[in-house]
Amino acid sequence: MTRILADLSDDDIKWLDARAAEQGQSRASVLREAVASYRSKLPVPGKKDWIARGAGYWKDRADTLDPNDYQRAMRGDRRSYEDL
Repeated sequence: MTRILADLSDDDIKWLDARAAEQGQSRASVLREAVASYRSKLPVPGKKDWIARGAGYWKDRADTLDPNDYQRAMRGDRRSYEDL
C-alpha cells in the first residue's frame, strides 16, 4: 500500500475523526472506503454498458426463430382483421 499526503480542512478532519470513531475504524480506513466507494460508481474506461456487452450473444444460434416469424406463428390461430 502506498502512503499519500492530502490537505483537508479542519472541518473535514473533525468530521472524518467523528465518522471513524462511530465505526470503530481508523481515519485511514474510512478514507480508503470512501475512495473505493467513489471509484465503484465511476464508469470504467473501455467497458461498454452491460446491454451493449450482451448484444449479439445469440446471433449465431440455429435453434432460434426470426422474431417476426415467431409472432406470425403465435398469431396464426387468430382471425384476420379483414374478417372482423
